Amino acid sequence: MGIFNTPPPPLFTLLLSFSLLVQLSLSSSPSIHELLRSKGLPAGLLPEEVKSYTFSENGHLEVFLDAPCLTKYENRVLFEQVVTANLTYGSLIGVEGLQQEELFVWLPVKDIIVNDPSSGLILFDIGLAYKQLSLALFEDPPHCKPQEPATYMTLVSQTQDLPS
Repeated sequence: MGIFNTPPPPLFTLLLSFSLLVQLSLSSSPSIHELLRSKGLPAGLLPEEVKSYTFSENGHLEVFLDAPCLTKYENRVLFEQVVTANLTYGSLIGVEGLQQEELFVWLPVKDIIVNDPSSGLILFDIGLAYKQLSLALFEDPPHCKPQEPATYMTLVSQTQDLPS
């Protein structure tokens, strides 16, 4: 009787099955950019440098970056190290951890909504006003430059003095 006719020990089979299951579950979760697309939003709303995210059944989304970072769409945008929101189809509501520069003032982005994708527009609620931008600006995830702690603290302190 050869070595290949002997069944593997039960513990070995169990460990191999568990290992494969873990690998499949890890590889089956979509990237944050794929998740945004599946929810009717453009992938470029979040930077390429997203490290990880969690998305719960009730729609709560938490996005993690290695550090706060700065990028530009139409204007400069600052992503904090953690960005949270409620993600539903076509919207990010109650956004925290994202600011947009308007006329040299940093304003918190509160909501991001795509009401009608065929319009080619996306709506940003920046607290004091609503701003419509072209969806084309957000097709591809931008690269985001890490911010030095002193620069980041200056930007954040500017937004803390604003009314909610």
